[in-house]
Amino acid sequence: MDDPRDLDRFLAEARAWLDEHAEPLPDSSTDELVWGKGDFSVSVFHALSEDDERALINRAQAWTQAKSERGYHAISWPAEFGGLDLPPEFNRAFAALERRYVRPTGHEAHSVTTRLVAPTVRLFGNDDQRRDVLPDLLAARSICCQLFSEPGAGSDLASLGCRADRDGDEWVINGQKVWSSGAQFAQWGELIARSDPDVVKHRGMTAFLIPMNLDGIEIRPIKQMSGGSSFNEVFFNDVRVPDTMRLGPVGEGWKVALTTLGFERDHSDGSGSARVGGSWRQLLATARACGVTGDPVHRQRLATAYTHHRVEELVNRRAAAVRRSGGVPGPEGSLGKLLWTNGMALFSDIVSEILGPSLVADTGEWGTYAWGEHLLGAPGYRIAGGSDEVQRNILGERVLGLPSEPRVDKDVSWREVPR
Repeated sequence: MDDPRDLDRFLAEARAWLDEHAEPLPDSSTDELVWGKGDFSVSVFHALSEDDERALINRAQAWTQAKSERGYHAISWPAEFGGLDLPPEFNRAFAALERRYVRPTGHEAHSVTTRLVAPTVRLFGNDDQRRDVLPDLLAARSICCQLFSEPGAGSDLASLGCRADRDGDEWVINGQKVWSSGAQFAQWGELIARSDPDVVKHRGMTAFLIPMNLDGIEIRPIKQMSGGSSFNEVFFNDVRVPDTMRLGPVGEGWKVALTTLGFERDHSDGSGSARVGGSWRQLLATARACGVTGDPVHRQRLATAYTHHRVEELVNRRAAAVRRSGGVPGPEGSLGKLLWTNGMALFSDIVSEILGPSLVADTGEWGTYAWGEHLLGAPGYRIAGGSDEVQRNILGERVLGLPSEPRVDKDVSWREVPR
């Protein structure tokens, strides 16, 4: 393009590229949904066979890789990482345009890689990681999973016990992680491990960016109540990791983890990908198809859902501005996360009232029984990425200035904490 900062020219070229590489939606409006047309997915977690799930990820990767050939996958990122180094409004404009086209269904492994791990590596990675690994993560040529939670360290992540012991230029990893989404498909993993048990728990952790094919790593899928096995247990048995794979300084793993979790709590995705757990327009379309929009009770409930949806959008714009500028996410991510999980619970209640028996009996009608996957999956996100209680503590302490909750382990080394 002659002037890369000319928004009109940028959109004209982007539209021509999308016309060539994707099929326009039957109705280009972002506010309306054509009932009975295309796929209707409101699931939170996938319920697929391993082969089908792998194929879904491959399609999402292929779309991002195609965009990466023109820099459309990282419009506001610097050119050194494959981006276009354009202002945020270009990213927003492309996302709005992309929503008018048929795109592959998203997957958590893909979004974790491109929206959580890639920006974390940008902030904390060494020169080799930023040069050799980051561009592949951002363009989804490689997939990366999170290796954070453990059976005894979920919401209280700082209590984790997976050990990283220094041995010359290597670290020896031993322990277990759990709820690692997409680990069976990942080439990389962002690992937080206990490197010093003799300091307080928040200070004795170190982060690593590790290849998932290292000797001693075992992955075991977990069957979910929604039917799929996207989550995994991951075991480390004397896994040797070069120090060059360390992500950030020794002992600064907590800071790295908080940064990644901040991106996880930011649901302001400007990529144009479908919203996990369903959208406002899908809820409205369901209500219209069921003929309940004239009922005053249902109308009031729908108005409540729309108000919540709009507030969430506005809050997420602030988080998006921070993310696109390359900054470290702050407590606004916790507010966005709470709004998102509360919104999914509200959608679940409203759609249950609208559909009644159609929610639990598959009549074959388009867009009705599919909401069952939403109901089964939505409660899980009240825990994922930090529980609701943790988010409220963050907002109370960091935004409202309220006193911290009493902690018996505040000034005690991790080794001395009873467990």
